[in-house]
Amino acid sequence: MGRGRKVQTRPLVIAVLVVACGVAFGLYWFQPWKLWQDETVEEALPGVVETSAPPAEAPSYKPSEQPSATGPQTLARGELISHEHATSGTVKLVRLADGSHVVRLENLDTSNGPDLRVWLTDAPVKEGQAGWHVFDDGTYVSLGRLKGNKGSQNYALPRDVDPSRYNSVSIWCDRFDVSFGAAELARV
Repeated sequence: MGRGRKVQTRPLVIAVLVVACGVAFGLYWFQPWKLWQDETVEEALPGVVETSAPPAEAPSYKPSEQPSATGPQTLARGELISHEHATSGTVKLVRLADGSHVVRLENLDTSNGPDLRVWLTDAPVKEGQAGWHVFDDGTYVSLGRLKGNKGSQNYALPRDVDPSRYNSVSIWCDRFDVSFGAAELARV
């Protein structure tokens, strides 16, 4: 009687497991599905009261509780340019009536991606590929995760940050160290 060939399944199983782990890690790391998922966030500027009807009666204030007559003030602004992904919208640095500051993104339109952040930086904004990687070279402050890849959003500056030290804002992909888009802030 002849002996049949024994199939070596162990190396095949190991190879399949290695490939499956590699695919799973690649999907986690790159998150390609985010390129087709949009998240729209529409936030009002803090300190701006939107009314649809006049109040029934005027509120009474003590002299020390009077609301600020000036309200939010735009200190600087700029238009987003595209870097790694098509990006557009307006960026404003706003001082609120209480003295705090926010970076406001208005009409933002960019791609979604893994680990996107809003950075206030001292780097110059450069067009094209020359501007993709410059924002982590100098001083920057991460204002948090990008809330949505579309819409208008506010990002509070920490109280100890001097906004006059920074001149640009980047939508930064922290996972791949690349700018999706950026705006140079011009004082107004």
